Amino acid sequence: MRGNKSLKWSRGIMLTLAVASLSASLLAGCSKDSTGQSSPNTKQEQKSAAPKTAVGQTNTPVDEQPSTVFYEIFVRSFYDSNGDGIGDLRGVTEKLDYLNDGNPNTHDDLGVGGIWLMPINPSPSYHGYDVTDYRNINRDYGTLDDMKELIKEAHKRGIKVIMDFVVNHTSTEHPWFKEAAGGKDSKYRNYYVWAEDQKREPIGSSAAGSGNPWHEKNGAHYLGTFWEGMPDLNFDNSDVRKEMIDSGKFWLKLGVDGFRLDAAKHIYEDLASDKGEATTAKNVKWWQEFRSGMNEVNPNAYIVGEVWENSAVSVSAYLDNAFDSGFNFGLAESIVSAVQREQDANIGFTLERVYKLYEKKSQGKFVDAVFLTNHDQNRVMSQLSGNIDHAKMAASILLTLPGNPFIYYGEEIGMQGAKPDESIREPMVWNVKSGEAGQTKWEANRYNRDGSKVSVEAEAADKNSLLSYYRTLIQWRNEIPALHDGGILQYQLSNNNRSVMAYVRATANERVLVLHNLSSQEQQVSLSADNSFSSIERTTNDAAKLDNGQLTLPAYSTVILK
Repeated sequence: MRGNKSLKWSRGIMLTLAVASLSASLLAGCSKDSTGQSSPNTKQEQKSAAPKTAVGQTNTPVDEQPSTVFYEIFVRSFYDSNGDGIGDLRGVTEKLDYLNDGNPNTHDDLGVGGIWLMPINPSPSYHGYDVTDYRNINRDYGTLDDMKELIKEAHKRGIKVIMDFVVNHTSTEHPWFKEAAGGKDSKYRNYYVWAEDQKREPIGSSAAGSGNPWHEKNGAHYLGTFWEGMPDLNFDNSDVRKEMIDSGKFWLKLGVDGFRLDAAKHIYEDLASDKGEATTAKNVKWWQEFRSGMNEVNPNAYIVGEVWENSAVSVSAYLDNAFDSGFNFGLAESIVSAVQREQDANIGFTLERVYKLYEKKSQGKFVDAVFLTNHDQNRVMSQLSGNIDHAKMAASILLTLPGNPFIYYGEEIGMQGAKPDESIREPMVWNVKSGEAGQTKWEANRYNRDGSKVSVEAEAADKNSLLSYYRTLIQWRNEIPALHDGGILQYQLSNNNRSVMAYVRATANERVLVLHNLSSQEQQVSLSADNSFSSIERTTNDAAKLDNGQLTLPAYSTVILK
């Protein structure tokens, strides 16, 4: 969140190389140098047709990451079941077959294995990140019975359901806050942080970048890190912690499979001056307490945290008996940058080393959470200026990496959108014809017109569409164990032509070589002499050829070798 506005799997082979060899620049973030700035490309892209000599690390043991593909849904924008123009839970249920029909022999569904529902609790805001009741459903979206039905139907199709859980703050409309603001004698006064009660000066800069986080109410100042409508809860209060743990248990008992934890690093990181190891340790201690509580109901509940950091070191702390995953923001930047520049970003090299740290911190239990963009960022198609070739290559990279890939709704059809937030959360476009049943209308689309060619209906019928491309890549992932469950190893290409990205995906029983030609020109790659990879397993372009260790990669193509 930004501004106002069986998933815990057993692990595979342990990595044997020492964590101490990690360099500071790699741990600072996949797309950053040691100063935190984007690393410039220091070499001109080579346009020569000379073959590349590939040096493959094919015998190194790897950490496996059994995974599934998740789909992030803003319910308000997704599908309207009752004609009021607002998406709802019954609408999500109606569209489950679009996501996964439960039949592995059909290929006209997307093929995902999980959905993440953005906030569905009661809230006065359109986005729902300011909650007024942690154990109920927003009336715009339906009822608890509708939620139960959605979970039941999703599980029938093999789809896990996780939900946004927003515990850092409530709404100012929450009954707790209304009572707390009434005076110091309120039962709920200490549920929140009041400057005067704690003898603190109501000054400082928000750790979320929103200015002074102190806001006046009835002559006192409460802490609201994100904005005045979101008062921060006081996690030094054991009653608050119990409320949040009990609310999490409530949803797990209802059948939810886990949580996406909003603003996870801001539990105690409120002011910019709070940043540091001591604050991180307090955050982690709370989330370990939360995890322990969830384990009492479902030890396999999947917990993924929003720790908006590019530093692997910062994220890794939360993998110690707290989260299964932390969203990999640095990697997302690196993928988008690579396809924009049409140049390799050394992702395999970086991730192989970062995962050693994650492996150690999590005692072998982590799984990465990879994505391109989410509900707080300009949509990837807008970042790529509408270039469908670049969008396809971004999808190719995302869906062939380890961990759980998260797809933001509409990303698979190329929906665009740029800030403000409402414009990156526009209604999903289902049909070619405007005004069809199910189309949500809560917000007028600026970027994605109802009745556009960028729609599910139009793209489902086009084998060359972005939607068809996503379906194909997810199908590959579901069919090839090394893509679905494997770890990652670097695969070094020896010359300076950086148009091809390559890495090995590996399980104990299978290794495949993934190669992406990020450029608009055909590329030639000369594989290593040991012939470890001797056949084309999958390709996005049938013009790809492998002949005596020489691989021809058509422009903007992905090839899987076995």
